[in-house]
Amino acid sequence: MSVDERLLRVARTRGHSPRAERAIARFSRLGEHGGVWLAIGAGGWALDRPHAAGWRKAAATVAATYALNTALKYIVRRPRPELAGLPALTGTPSPLSFPSAHASTSFAGALAYRRLGLPSIPLYSLAAGLSLSRLYLGVHYPSDVLFGAVLGTTVAIAEQGILTTEATP
Repeated sequence: MSVDERLLRVARTRGHSPRAERAIARFSRLGEHGGVWLAIGAGGWALDRPHAAGWRKAAATVAATYALNTALKYIVRRPRPELAGLPALTGTPSPLSFPSAHASTSFAGALAYRRLGLPSIPLYSLAAGLSLSRLYLGVHYPSDVLFGAVLGTTVAIAEQGILTTEATP
């Protein structure tokens, strides 16, 4: 059994109860197709009109990350995990696993919205929670989630020009 499978088995067998599984499955739906992150962007755009262009760019970063993530899924074509005796606890939009769109859109959104002044701790807590929910529910391997987080962060850095703007005094 690979390290990925061993870590996934731990996530699928620790801290489970019917009530927790239902709650985490509901919570995880917030991240479908980057939905919660796009909603944050739309809310920022509607409520912070002086910075509307920044909110629009940040939401576009989330959308671009989702599109890139989807393309990578079809290139890599890694099937979802299947652990004997531990079926997935939620449905998925596709049978493909790598990379995790929940993780990529979450980390892209967290970084892009942090740059607009939203507090880091709630953003990254939401990003981590949505990403880890996919392991708990058994629909991603840990490497899917890790690569998704790196992908989302990288896209946000590139799209938002974060390295060049933060390095400038």
